[in-house]
Amino acid sequence: MRLRIASAVALAALAASAPAGADSLYDGPAPRPGPDLLYAKRPAAPQLTNRGPWRAKPILVSGATAYRRGEFLYQDFLYDDTGARFAPDPADSRTAGNLFSKPNGTYTYPTAADYADNAADLVELRVRPLRRATAFRVTLNTLKDPALVAFTLAIGGKAGDAKPFPFGANVSAPSKWFLTVHPEDDETVGEWTGADGDERVVFPARVNKRRRQVEVRVPHRIWNPRRHSVRLAAGVGLWDVAAGAYLLPAASRSEDTPGGAAAPDPPAFFNVGFRDDEPFPSPTADPSVIADAAWWRDRAQGNALAAGDISEFFAKVSFRKLARRANDSSGVPRTGPMDRIYASSFERDQGADFDVSCFPGDASTCTGQYLGRLQPYAIYVPEKPRPKRGYGLTLLLHSLGATYNQYLGTRNQSQLGERGRGSIVITPLGRGPDGFYENYGAADVFDVWADVARRFKLDPAWTVISGYSMGGIGTFRLGAHYPDLFARAQPTVGDEGALEVLASLRNIPVLMWNNHGDELVNNLGFQETADALDELGYRYELDAFQPCANPGCSPLFPNHLQLALNDWYAPVAEFLGTARVDRNPAHVTYVVNPSRDYPDLGLVGDSAYWLSGLELRDGASQGEIDALSHGFGRGDPEVSATSRGTDTLPDGKLGSLLYTYQRRTWGKPPKQQRADRVDVTTTGIASAVLHVKRARLTCDAEVEIESDGPMELRLAGCGRTVTP
Repeated sequence: MRLRIASAVALAALAASAPAGADSLYDGPAPRPGPDLLYAKRPAAPQLTNRGPWRAKPILVSGATAYRRGEFLYQDFLYDDTGARFAPDPADSRTAGNLFSKPNGTYTYPTAADYADNAADLVELRVRPLRRATAFRVTLNTLKDPALVAFTLAIGGKAGDAKPFPFGANVSAPSKWFLTVHPEDDETVGEWTGADGDERVVFPARVNKRRRQVEVRVPHRIWNPRRHSVRLAAGVGLWDVAAGAYLLPAASRSEDTPGGAAAPDPPAFFNVGFRDDEPFPSPTADPSVIADAAWWRDRAQGNALAAGDISEFFAKVSFRKLARRANDSSGVPRTGPMDRIYASSFERDQGADFDVSCFPGDASTCTGQYLGRLQPYAIYVPEKPRPKRGYGLTLLLHSLGATYNQYLGTRNQSQLGERGRGSIVITPLGRGPDGFYENYGAADVFDVWADVARRFKLDPAWTVISGYSMGGIGTFRLGAHYPDLFARAQPTVGDEGALEVLASLRNIPVLMWNNHGDELVNNLGFQETADALDELGYRYELDAFQPCANPGCSPLFPNHLQLALNDWYAPVAEFLGTARVDRNPAHVTYVVNPSRDYPDLGLVGDSAYWLSGLELRDGASQGEIDALSHGFGRGDPEVSATSRGTDTLPDGKLGSLLYTYQRRTWGKPPKQQRADRVDVTTTGIASAVLHVKRARLTCDAEVEIESDGPMELRLAGCGRTVTP
């Protein structure tokens, strides 16, 4: 039989914005370290808001389920809508430059704009019992045109008794009934189907394009779960309106046909729910790390869809718990590695644009591939109890061609996370695999940092930065641009091409790990960086490892990847340690480099420690300020001679690795008679502000300025301006 049942559904509204966690970020006297974006109020993502019967806060941990306020919630992964694993679509623009960010599934979207390379990306699924119906709500990451997408829920059934999903989905799972929500006659409907095809009921569904949410209510006279536990599975795909069925992929995509399916009757689903055991990627695994990828946490999904059976992905929803309004978050991990979702400050558009490539090219003008408001990041929460003063924070930036999950299955993440009292480790997506932490890629870093500060108690002064390859380059770039955010920096197989900005690292010790004969970051590049630090007389160490000779090395980039494959970072963890940011050093050097500023994104480097308001003189492309306060009663520490030698790194997966080192250290700063005086030297600087209290000076301080041209130095709160 076929019936239409009217149903009124109330829909969601925006939640109020909330400020970043004040007690987890710097809250001392001005100037604040880092960019304004780090301290900005967090936006509300429409997809994460509620209205009508929906009340529970989202989980925001991918692959997790929970019972909250009378609702059952499942949180999926972002940008994992890649379908079954067959043969790559030759028209897929992602095939270049993403060696360590390839999806497992091979599906591609039609090229028509409204698919936005993301139309079937499941964000969340909810269930809520009502007085006369059971409500289901699905949230999508992208919803430009509801007529393009559909989803089916498999309800009930017994393990081992798989039934085919309806409407040509070409997928099976245990089920007694199917609920398919799809477009029909310029509206979206929910169609209830018996697993044996003996029953059909159609009732209205409600779509909110702004929140990208679809809700449907199944009346109790059609199905009443009472207080039973019910098996539930779900899949999302594209819809063929003309055929009244799911739209199936071909071998290669076109404007109105998806691609990437090398099978006569491929599965229709791009994304499947209830995947709580997706494998972590591991760069140290066998070649399957490339051939059977898990970088987007879609390996189990891709392989199951290729087999046409998603029986392994399901949840047992307890309607007894829902009736009791039980709160049960036992399905949400609290420690260890996981993926989180957050609302970014920026949404350039819905979905993704895989035709965007930041490398080769100018990353400073590149906005990245992942465009939406919701963005993912990887996080490691230490197994140790939370420190009284809060967790440390370690930025661990991913490599070129990689993604945010690069470190989930590695000791690079866990050894850094479990050091000392415990440091949270975060790896942002950076809006794509190749943004070099410029522009929106840099904004993503500070957006993620602000999100973590809201959700975890952090010790703001215990913060360090690290990264591999492109992440090592990003370590130099972000460390030099915002030096008063970090206690230490540890780039692996990276360098800094703009050597002049290294002067900003005066108060950040640096440990460089590089490889002799590196195919991508060559000896000349990293040696120039180390020598520049050496000439500056800064604290640094360069450990340059001998070329990889172990059979386990990568055949593609044996030297560049050997430290990743070796996966032993205990010396790095020891170096980063529990060092704290020196917020008020006696000696400050800062290079003003506006080429790495993005004012529209709240990313401007114009301050460091107790200097702010740094402006360049007209015509200057870069400037530098050096200020030594005598108010601390200590001078510059003695710099050691450069020492060189050889050593070995034991215990890794490639055995003992030999390396050469060169380093410089500092002695203890000598005590001096305190004086109300500051010595300032500038080049290219038109104006600056000196915060006297933080520099341990008074408004009457003696100010000595050497400058290559006119400049003004204002003493904050003193009503006094000094010129050379």
